[in-house]
Amino acid sequence: MISEVIMMTNPLTEIDWNDVWIDRMRRNREASTARDCARIWESRESALKFWKTSQENSGRVEKTIAGTQITPESRVLDIGAGPGTLAIPFAKRVAHVTVVEPAEGMLSVLREKMAEEGLENIDIVQKRWEDVFVAEDLDPPYDVVIASFSLGMPDIRAAIEKMIEVSATGGQIYLYHFAGETHWDRDCRDLWPRLHGKEYTPGPKTDVLYNVLYQMGIYPHMSTFRLHHTQRFGSVDEALEHFRHQYNITTAEQETIVRGHLGRVLKEENGGFGLPASSIRVKIWWEK
Repeated sequence: MISEVIMMTNPLTEIDWNDVWIDRMRRNREASTARDCARIWESRESALKFWKTSQENSGRVEKTIAGTQITPESRVLDIGAGPGTLAIPFAKRVAHVTVVEPAEGMLSVLREKMAEEGLENIDIVQKRWEDVFVAEDLDPPYDVVIASFSLGMPDIRAAIEKMIEVSATGGQIYLYHFAGETHWDRDCRDLWPRLHGKEYTPGPKTDVLYNVLYQMGIYPHMSTFRLHHTQRFGSVDEALEHFRHQYNITTAEQETIVRGHLGRVLKEENGGFGLPASSIRVKIWWEK
């Protein structure tokens, strides 16, 4: 009888995968004590560290740029642009780039890099993607729309529908997201019960994202790869400050727990410390 029920149930039609995304995003934020990812990057210091780390992984950046269909006349929309990791090299190769980024720290570094490079073809929209009004904030259509590891939108279907709306006919949409348990998921799974007295719930991954796209009638290309990277800090104290908001540290006891964790995972190198990590990433893309 159970097998008959299973055979009669088609998860692609019986399950609303956007509801799954919304639920996992909600539970992740509740479990994370209402942690707001954008707030992590309000600090210019954190944003500058992000920029420096991205430059150490410049090969990945160049591969991402090379993996898009751009021409010198292209118009690019970069959603969750950060400090300009992709926007700056895009702007050197295309006619125009619009970035959507809510964090002031990130935008401070972006503006600095624009000035250093003499780039004037980047427009900035300081908002979350879900708060963007197409008619007021953007100037579509865009030949390339890209969201690189910035899919923290609570309603992913609505977010994708807006991306499609602003894309040019024949334009390309590129999404980068995570597959499986990330290194910070593993760390949070261990730390959260001790820090906050509750289990940590990770956010939705590519499996849910793909099923949302499938239910929208989108059958994208996909490419999976492992990304290795290292965050570098001058001291354990610097690392602790970097992770203070991410782990929602508010008490001396929590600080002691995280300091002990960092003492185990940080590796001494060149007079400072490195935090090596790797995770499985997925590139998803399709043509409008």
